Amino acid sequence: MVGMVAFALAALLFLAFCVSVRQDRRRFQNAVLLGLTFLSAFSAVFLQVAKLPVWAAVTVLVLAFASPALAFLGLGVYLVRNGLVMIRKEGFRPANLLSMLAGLAIFSLIALLVLVGVVGSPLLGGIAGTLTVVAGYVSFVFFCFLGYAFLYGRIKVRGDVDHVVMLGSGLVGGDRVPPLLASRLRKGQQIYEAQLARSGRPPVLLVSGGKGSDEKVAEARAMADWLIAQGVPEQHVVLEDRSTTTEENMLFSREIMTAHDPAYRCVVVTNNFHAFRAAMLARKTGVNGQVLGSPTAKYYVPSATIREFVAVFWEHRVVNLAICGLLTALGALGTLAAVLV
Repeated sequence: MVGMVAFALAALLFLAFCVSVRQDRRRFQNAVLLGLTFLSAFSAVFLQVAKLPVWAAVTVLVLAFASPALAFLGLGVYLVRNGLVMIRKEGFRPANLLSMLAGLAIFSLIALLVLVGVVGSPLLGGIAGTLTVVAGYVSFVFFCFLGYAFLYGRIKVRGDVDHVVMLGSGLVGGDRVPPLLASRLRKGQQIYEAQLARSGRPPVLLVSGGKGSDEKVAEARAMADWLIAQGVPEQHVVLEDRSTTTEENMLFSREIMTAHDPAYRCVVVTNNFHAFRAAMLARKTGVNGQVLGSPTAKYYVPSATIREFVAVFWEHRVVNLAICGLLTALGALGTLAAVLV
């Protein structure tokens, strides 16, 4: 009976996920609903273990506990190695250390759990348990984000659009387009050329990015020059050169598009690791369009993805910090009770 209830809950959560995605694919709640669907489905299967033959029950238990533990350890190794690659290729900067720090955090938690087993201290055990639960919550939210970001990245442009908005990033030497930004521009140009060949109605290429304190020209100017050098007619390129953040990219680009046609339809282009968060910002700022991701060097993706997750986690900090605080308080109470006993 309990198992049937769990399966019913998984089905309801999946239905809610489908409805939410249909209403707007750019919601973070879609990611959470997807994660809860998988969690409840797994719980439903787990509750049926007692009804399975011994060999099947053992297989399920191994998959449920041993596989995640090995994957957790493997993830730590991968992140540390990736961190070393990031430092070698991109330099020793805080943003480039994220994957290594995440890997070291995994190994620190594993070491703490091993130490609890050796020492057997109730206080240390309570601290380790609390950290594990909080880390479990953060990990759950992270995998919700990662899983849905992957799904969101599979969307395709259907029909014609009026504008292709390309989000800026830092320039090399203050005036040159780096490979990361060139990837976005190539993706936008591909959309432009495909629509031109399909319908003969080229979209406006709207390049968005202001001038940083260490840049000689606005990012939009460098982006426009790059596109024109690739053969795009200058009259098909429009500049938005005031923005300094992704949210401003969206707001100022929306102003330009709305002034051109209040009923505009657009697509926004950024790198794949940034697409889902950019989509959430597009929804927040009222931009009428989905976000597509362009390819990124594989070694760059882990740190960039962690950075995006941290930003999303902080954007929803009221809920996330409240839950982490509650879990910490419950853990402290449990630790205190264990020490007093």
